[in-house]
Amino acid sequence: MTPRLLLATTNLAKIREYSLLFRGAPLELTTLAEENMDLEVSETGSTLEENARIKAAAYAVDERFIVAADDSGLEVDALGGAPGPLSARFAGKNASDREKVALLLSRLAGVAWERRCAHFRCVIAIAAASRILRVFEGECQGVISFEPRGSQGFGYDPVFYLPELGKTMAELSIEEKNRVSHRGKAARKALRFLKRYVTVN
Repeated sequence: MTPRLLLATTNLAKIREYSLLFRGAPLELTTLAEENMDLEVSETGSTLEENARIKAAAYAVDERFIVAADDSGLEVDALGGAPGPLSARFAGKNASDREKVALLLSRLAGVAWERRCAHFRCVIAIAAASRILRVFEGECQGVISFEPRGSQGFGYDPVFYLPELGKTMAELSIEEKNRVSHRGKAARKALRFLKRYVTVN
Protein backbone atom coordinates (compact mmCIF):
# COMPACT_ATOMS: atom_id res chain seq x y z
CA MET A 1 0.00 0.00 0.00
CA THR A 2 1.28 3.48 -0.91
CA PRO A 3 1.89 5.52 2.26
CA ARG A 4 -0.27 8.61 2.61
CA LEU A 5 0.80 12.14 3.36
CA LEU A 6 -1.79 14.17 5.27
CA LEU A 7 -1.65 17.91 4.59
CA ALA A 8 -2.65 19.26 7.99
CA THR A 9 -4.30 22.50 6.86
CA THR A 10 -7.77 23.68 5.93
CA ASN A 11 -6.38 26.56 3.87
CA LEU A 12 -7.42 25.72 0.30
CA ALA A 13 -4.80 28.01 -1.24
CA LYS A 14 -2.05 26.25 0.73
CA ILE A 15 -3.41 22.85 -0.28
CA ARG A 16 -3.29 23.90 -3.92
CA GLU A 17 0.35 24.97 -3.61
CA TYR A 18 1.42 21.89 -1.64
CA SER A 19 -0.33 19.58 -4.10
CA LEU A 20 2.09 20.85 -6.74
CA LEU A 21 5.13 21.06 -4.46
CA PHE A 22 4.74 17.48 -3.22
CA ARG A 23 3.76 16.09 -6.59
CA GLY A 24 7.02 14.11 -6.87
CA ALA A 25 6.62 12.42 -3.47
CA PRO A 26 6.24 8.62 -3.38
CA LEU A 27 3.11 9.21 -1.33
CA GLU A 28 -0.61 9.61 -1.85
CA LEU A 29 -1.60 13.12 -0.79
CA THR A 30 -4.74 13.56 1.27
CA THR A 31 -6.34 16.39 3.23
CA LEU A 32 -8.24 16.89 6.45
CA ALA A 33 -11.45 17.41 4.49
CA GLU A 34 -10.98 14.22 2.49
CA GLU A 35 -10.44 12.26 5.70
CA ASN A 36 -13.34 13.98 7.53
CA MET A 37 -10.95 15.09 10.25
CA ASP A 38 -12.22 18.12 12.16
CA LEU A 39 -9.82 18.13 15.10
CA GLU A 40 -9.34 21.72 16.22
CA VAL A 41 -5.71 22.42 17.07
CA SER A 42 -4.85 25.65 18.87
CA GLU A 43 -1.68 27.37 17.66
CA THR A 44 -0.39 28.27 21.11
CA GLY A 45 3.30 28.41 20.22
CA SER A 46 5.32 31.60 20.35
CA THR A 47 7.24 30.72 17.17
CA LEU A 48 6.41 29.36 13.73
CA GLU A 49 8.31 26.15 14.52
CA GLU A 50 6.41 25.56 17.74
CA ASN A 51 3.08 25.96 15.95
CA ALA A 52 4.11 23.63 13.11
CA ARG A 53 5.22 21.01 15.64
CA ILE A 54 2.00 21.33 17.64
CA LYS A 55 -0.15 20.75 14.56
CA ALA A 56 1.96 17.90 13.19
CA ALA A 57 2.02 16.07 16.54
CA ALA A 58 -1.73 16.46 17.03
CA TYR A 59 -2.57 14.76 13.73
CA ALA A 60 0.23 12.17 13.86
CA VAL A 61 -1.58 10.23 16.58
CA ASP A 62 -3.45 8.69 13.65
CA GLU A 63 -0.84 6.21 12.47
CA ARG A 64 -2.41 5.79 9.03
CA PHE A 65 -0.61 8.92 7.87
CA ILE A 66 2.66 10.71 7.59
CA VAL A 67 1.72 14.29 8.48
CA ALA A 68 2.99 17.56 7.01
CA ALA A 69 2.01 20.62 9.04
CA ASP A 70 3.27 24.13 8.51
CA ASP A 71 3.15 27.57 9.97
CA SER A 72 4.05 30.59 7.91
CA GLY A 73 4.51 34.22 8.79
CA LEU A 74 5.44 37.63 7.50
CA GLU A 75 8.20 39.42 9.41
CA VAL A 76 8.56 43.15 8.75
CA ASP A 77 11.78 44.82 9.88
CA ALA A 78 10.18 48.22 10.59
CA LEU A 79 7.63 46.50 12.86
CA GLY A 80 10.25 44.66 14.87
CA GLY A 81 9.52 41.36 13.13
CA ALA A 82 5.75 41.58 13.47
CA PRO A 83 3.29 40.17 12.66
CA GLY A 84 5.39 36.94 12.69
CA PRO A 85 3.56 33.94 14.22
CA LEU A 86 0.46 36.13 14.55
CA SER A 87 0.29 36.84 10.80
CA ALA A 88 -2.96 34.95 10.25
CA ARG A 89 -4.61 36.66 13.22
CA PHE A 90 -2.95 40.06 12.84
CA ALA A 91 -6.24 41.90 12.27
CA GLY A 92 -8.38 39.55 14.37
CA LYS A 93 -9.29 35.88 14.22
CA ASN A 94 -11.85 36.16 11.42
CA ALA A 95 -10.32 39.06 9.49
CA SER A 96 -10.19 38.80 5.71
CA ASP A 97 -6.94 38.96 3.74
CA ARG A 98 -7.97 42.44 2.60
CA GLU A 99 -8.35 43.58 6.22
CA LYS A 100 -4.97 42.12 7.21
CA VAL A 101 -3.25 43.88 4.31
CA ALA A 102 -5.01 47.16 5.12
CA LEU A 103 -3.87 47.00 8.75
CA LEU A 104 -0.29 46.21 7.71
CA LEU A 105 -0.18 49.17 5.32
CA SER A 106 -1.65 51.47 7.97
CA ARG A 107 1.08 50.41 10.42
CA LEU A 108 3.68 51.26 7.76
CA ALA A 109 2.18 54.62 6.79
CA GLY A 110 4.98 57.12 6.34
CA VAL A 111 7.73 54.47 6.38
CA ALA A 112 10.16 55.04 3.49
CA TRP A 113 10.72 52.38 0.80
CA GLU A 114 14.23 51.51 1.96
CA ARG A 115 12.88 50.72 5.46
CA ARG A 116 10.05 48.45 4.29
CA CYS A 117 12.18 45.29 4.05
CA ALA A 118 10.44 42.08 5.08
CA HIS A 119 10.61 38.36 4.68
CA PHE A 120 8.21 35.49 4.55
CA ARG A 121 9.14 32.42 6.59
CA CYS A 122 7.66 28.93 6.43
CA VAL A 123 8.34 26.05 8.80
CA ILE A 124 7.14 22.54 7.89
CA ALA A 125 7.06 19.78 10.50
CA ILE A 126 6.91 16.17 9.30
CA ALA A 127 5.52 13.67 11.82
CA ALA A 128 4.48 10.02 11.98
CA ALA A 129 3.46 7.58 14.70
CA SER A 130 3.03 10.37 17.27
CA ARG A 131 6.53 11.79 16.86
CA ILE A 132 8.13 14.64 14.98
CA LEU A 133 10.53 13.29 12.36
CA ARG A 134 12.07 16.48 10.97
CA VAL A 135 11.45 20.21 10.66
CA PHE A 136 12.29 22.28 7.57
CA GLU A 137 12.39 26.02 7.00
CA GLY A 138 12.26 28.31 3.98
CA GLU A 139 12.59 32.08 3.69
CA CYS A 140 11.89 34.65 1.00
CA GLN A 141 13.15 38.25 1.08
CA GLY A 142 11.10 41.17 -0.19
CA VAL A 143 9.77 44.67 0.41
CA ILE A 144 6.29 45.74 1.52
CA SER A 145 4.82 47.80 -1.30
CA PHE A 146 2.79 50.97 -0.78
CA GLU A 147 -0.36 49.44 -2.24
CA PRO A 148 -1.65 45.98 -3.21
CA ARG A 149 -0.97 44.62 -6.70
CA GLY A 150 -2.04 41.36 -8.29
CA SER A 151 -4.87 38.90 -7.80
CA GLN A 152 -3.05 35.60 -7.39
CA GLY A 153 -1.93 34.03 -4.13
CA PHE A 154 -3.42 34.88 -0.75
CA GLY A 155 -2.67 36.55 2.56
CA TYR A 156 -0.06 39.29 2.26
CA ASP A 157 1.02 38.31 -1.26
CA PRO A 158 -0.42 41.48 -2.91
CA VAL A 159 1.95 43.74 -0.93
CA PHE A 160 5.02 41.49 -0.81
CA TYR A 161 7.20 42.91 -3.59
CA LEU A 162 10.09 40.90 -5.03
CA PRO A 163 12.70 43.37 -6.36
CA GLU A 164 14.51 40.78 -8.45
CA LEU A 165 11.28 39.99 -10.34
CA GLY A 166 9.72 43.46 -10.28
CA LYS A 167 6.42 41.96 -9.13
CA THR A 168 4.48 41.29 -5.97
CA MET A 169 3.93 37.68 -4.95
CA ALA A 170 0.29 38.08 -6.05
CA GLU A 171 1.38 38.89 -9.61
CA LEU A 172 3.10 35.52 -10.02
CA SER A 173 1.54 32.34 -11.34
CA ILE A 174 1.38 29.49 -8.84
CA GLU A 175 4.31 27.82 -10.61
CA GLU A 176 6.42 31.00 -10.43
CA LYS A 177 5.49 31.52 -6.79
CA ASN A 178 6.41 27.97 -5.85
CA ARG A 179 9.86 28.44 -7.38
CA VAL A 180 10.76 31.46 -5.22
CA SER A 181 8.51 31.37 -2.18
CA HIS A 182 9.31 30.50 1.42
CA ARG A 183 6.83 27.64 1.20
CA GLY A 184 8.40 26.29 -1.97
CA LYS A 185 11.89 26.34 -0.42
CA ALA A 186 10.75 24.54 2.74
CA ALA A 187 8.66 22.02 0.78
CA ARG A 188 11.55 21.03 -1.50
CA LYS A 189 13.66 20.23 1.57
CA ALA A 190 10.77 18.25 3.05
CA LEU A 191 10.25 16.40 -0.23
CA ARG A 192 13.88 15.23 -0.34
CA PHE A 193 13.50 13.89 3.20
CA LEU A 194 10.18 12.17 2.46
CA LYS A 195 11.65 10.36 -0.54
CA ARG A 196 14.44 8.96 1.65
CA TYR A 197 12.11 8.18 4.56
CA VAL A 198 9.62 6.23 2.46
CA THR A 199 12.42 4.26 0.78
CA VAL A 200 13.94 3.24 4.10
CA ASN A 201 10.66 2.56 5.87
